[in-house]
Amino acid sequence: MHQQEDKKQAFLLFPSAFCPLPSAFFQQEYGLSSNDLILLVHDPDGNAIVFFGVKFERSLLGESYLQMKKNKIIVYLCCFTFSLIGTIGCSQIPNNQLSTSNSASVKTELTVSAAASLKEAMEAIKPLYLEEKTNVVITYNFASSGSLQQQIEQGAPVDIFISAAAKQMDALQKKGLLLDETRQDLLKNQIVLVVPQDNTTINSFQDLTDNTYQKIALGEPESVPAGKYAQEVLTSLGIIESVQPKIVYGKDVRQVLSYVATGNTDAGIVYRTDAEISEPVKIVETASEASHSRVVYPIAVVKDSNQAEAAKELVQFLTDDQVAAIFKQYGFIPNMD
Repeated sequence: MHQQEDKKQAFLLFPSAFCPLPSAFFQQEYGLSSNDLILLVHDPDGNAIVFFGVKFERSLLGESYLQMKKNKIIVYLCCFTFSLIGTIGCSQIPNNQLSTSNSASVKTELTVSAAASLKEAMEAIKPLYLEEKTNVVITYNFASSGSLQQQIEQGAPVDIFISAAAKQMDALQKKGLLLDETRQDLLKNQIVLVVPQDNTTINSFQDLTDNTYQKIALGEPESVPAGKYAQEVLTSLGIIESVQPKIVYGKDVRQVLSYVATGNTDAGIVYRTDAEISEPVKIVETASEASHSRVVYPIAVVKDSNQAEAAKELVQFLTDDQVAAIFKQYGFIPNMD
């Protein structure tokens, strides 16, 4: 009974790939019982490959093979053991369900390199996209825009790049490292002056010139866009020379924020979005837009992406109204506004 159940299930698994042989033929020609016969396929050379119930179970234990020369029919057992194991393991799964399962198990992997200031917003958006695209896996890489630019230039496997300034994106575009016509401005931000929550004496950028304050945190201007914007603000206000000796540089905007939050510096200049998610700090002044370059976050698909079409779909998703609302919650200004 057990053998018959196995045989029936095996035959049902691949109805389009296997076909039954007339039992009378084998019974007459080879003296085989019709109960022994399971199924038949053809190998690449056109030989008929026949599996039998008894031999099937023995093959799993190491039965080699049996060749029947008459009518050029060859019975292979051991050579197809791996197929038979799969047949037993999946014997009750219909063929169409098996195909669907295999297809669903193939995941599209996307790597998104984004400016550190986008971390919380992008993490909040991720589940929404994966709910819609169940076959996609997203990996984030957050760092300073300059560091991410260098990684891409050095061949890092990245599908999408989101910079916190045009400079880094411009550099990649000039080197032909971006997929044509995929670049667009995604978001805008603001530059603010922050101090520890318990600070009551610093109320403006001009206060930074006071000798009472010895340490001011900025991002490294060459690699951190927020640091470049901060430098522009201080220059525009005419206080860069007096503040310069006090500057402590951070590797990215999050490190600058940490310096202020822990009290290691008297103040810092960061993005509004970063300041709003840090409880230990408070905003005391927002820099005038006229005092610095436009703070924009461009996005583009990297030319060497192995998943260009999937990457384009994600970029499109990030511009939807639903996602724009999430960006706003974290203090960003969608470029469409």
